[in-house]
Amino acid sequence: MAETASAQTAYIETLQQVLASRKEWMEKEEMGRLKEELRNFHSSYASLYNIYLKKKLINEDPYKQETKITELEIPDSTSFNEAKRVEQLSIRLSNYDNQLDFLVNFYQLGMDFLNLDRIKRIVGLVRYIDWVSLSPDNQGIMTKAVAEISISSKAGVDSLTLSIIGESLSRLSKTTAAAMGILKNLSIYYREYYKLEIRQKITQGMSASEATLESIKKKMPSAMPGSPFYKELVEEVIKEDYSKEGQDLRDMVLNTIKVPTVKQKAVKAPVNFKNILLDGIQVIGGASSSLTEIITKFDENQTIMESYKKTLMQMIKELIRQITNAEPEEVIYTVEYLDQTKGTAVKEKVNFFQLRDELEKKIRFLASLMRGPAYQKLSSMTEDQIIGYLEKNINEMQNYHKVLSALDEFFKTKVPAENRDKIKGIKPELSALKNSYVKANQLRYEYSAQKEEEEQLKRLGVNPTEADAVSAMVAATAGEGSPAGADIS
Repeated sequence: MAETASAQTAYIETLQQVLASRKEWMEKEEMGRLKEELRNFHSSYASLYNIYLKKKLINEDPYKQETKITELEIPDSTSFNEAKRVEQLSIRLSNYDNQLDFLVNFYQLGMDFLNLDRIKRIVGLVRYIDWVSLSPDNQGIMTKAVAEISISSKAGVDSLTLSIIGESLSRLSKTTAAAMGILKNLSIYYREYYKLEIRQKITQGMSASEATLESIKKKMPSAMPGSPFYKELVEEVIKEDYSKEGQDLRDMVLNTIKVPTVKQKAVKAPVNFKNILLDGIQVIGGASSSLTEIITKFDENQTIMESYKKTLMQMIKELIRQITNAEPEEVIYTVEYLDQTKGTAVKEKVNFFQLRDELEKKIRFLASLMRGPAYQKLSSMTEDQIIGYLEKNINEMQNYHKVLSALDEFFKTKVPAENRDKIKGIKPELSALKNSYVKANQLRYEYSAQKEEEEQLKRLGVNPTEADAVSAMVAATAGEGSPAGADIS
């Protein structure tokens, strides 16, 4: 008995020291990371939530701003009647947004405030929708529903909105994994801290015959008022302190909660963010060949278009203009395309020869971006200037794609049926044009993501060139095993 009591006292002292070190480490290193991951999580969800509202896949919650939250609560995830699908999704997703906002902006994310119950609530919010396995085939009611409206949200949107949806879903998946790794480590700490309190306030000095579930539960209200009785953790205390394999179990616990050590890695070269933007500029510059081919085909289509409707007098006037090198008469075509943001058809008047001249100027300029004078000038600009320039050209290419697609359809439908086989389509060129601005947009997002990551590291006091070491620490802590029966996986 004396030997058991002595060993128990020694273990309690060691456990106190190791937990104190782990608490200090987690407060300094992990809590900042957790806050940042949760902010990114909420920001990404808020972007999706606003798109769902804009696309009218859910409705605005009229009571959203009046909701008062005092403690985190997991929104309803039970099944609902299909007739009330939109209503239920609107209420639940609005509540989810409010809960995440409260968590990020008002909740006390500190080691002295959190406990097992609050960690469980945070985990419940992070996992409310399974962003890692978001699929209409998912068995979770809310995950399945959100997967379906996420697919619907991509229909008929511009490439920028599509990129935002894709980026938000990707970040939700990544931040879920990162946040869960930190929460798992926090859970391990609070589980062992709870067991330490059981030892200090109840079982210290007890014999094996006295330390039973019933006796410990009976003493809980007076010894630890307000603390819940976690049967699983109390059983762990009994096994660790009174069973034959107790020493091995205690050693395993101490090994699990010790502060991880990180091996310093070689410093890597800093990322050249400007080069990412310049790559985007060059991708846009590559669109010059597609536009050149489009002009060539449109010239031939325009000739066919004019030939079937000209009178003899008009043909004579055209011949005279060609001989005298006079400017061609204005040719105005009314084309139609779908406004992706409103989902309605829009008619626009296109001055064919004015558009053609504009495209020729644009082609010459785009060609100069391929290591030409314009590229050299851009290289000397600041990152903010370059990203503004890149965004401007992406928007221009998107607009050209829209107008040229409509003009392509116009030529195919307005020429008499007997001449339509002579009209040259531009689908391959339009596809290449679209690929250029989509790729450029991806590079713009890559720039923003890497820039944001660097800023996060700086806010955490980490030199961005030491990010590999930080990643190693994250991997080491996320991979630590939890004691038997851990409730976070």
